[in-house]
Amino acid sequence: MTYWRERNLEVDFVLQRGDALVAIEVKSGGRKETLPGIAAFDKANQPTAKLLVGGQGIPITEFLQAPASHWLAEKPAS
Repeated sequence: MTYWRERNLEVDFVLQRGDALVAIEVKSGGRKETLPGIAAFDKANQPTAKLLVGGQGIPITEFLQAPASHWLAEKPAS
């Protein structure tokens, strides 16, 4: 697990195992926000999946209860 940053754009967490690459953005607010870091990472790296955790994405408790391998194996909707 790592993070990604390029200039003022960032992705909170990046998981990688073999060819699987997952970008994870964590938001605490309930409102829908744009995700420019995820968009830039997607363009540069073509991840297997992009996850929004919290906010209007995957509930934080659900995310934390699953092992990292779950998110690498699944292909969640982005």
